[in-house]
Amino acid sequence: MQYTINWLAANQQTIYIVILMIFVGIEVIGRVPSVLHTPLMSGANAIHGVVVVGAIIVMGQADPDNIFALLLGFVAVVLGTLNVVGGFMVTDRMLEMFKGKRQKK
Repeated sequence: MQYTINWLAANQQTIYIVILMIFVGIEVIGRVPSVLHTPLMSGANAIHGVVVVGAIIVMGQADPDNIFALLLGFVAVVLGTLNVVGGFMVTDRMLEMFKGKRQKK
């Protein structure tokens, strides 16, 4: 129990940032109408790119002996990258729908 309390005290600022990110994310996504959700996907990719960069920075500042922090950062980078790639794929597919059919000459 003492280890958990010490860990929470040592990582208090990071815990506050994560809680703030959760509330901000819910507010931002909750206020987007469903009609605009797909067109805004490309803009959201920039936000996910920031998440990936932030996870890399946090991993770089983590203690090399803290395996949990490094593993959590690695998972954040992988999931953030998958989210960015998936978002670009969805945006590309959406933009393909608006292109006219090519005419053969």
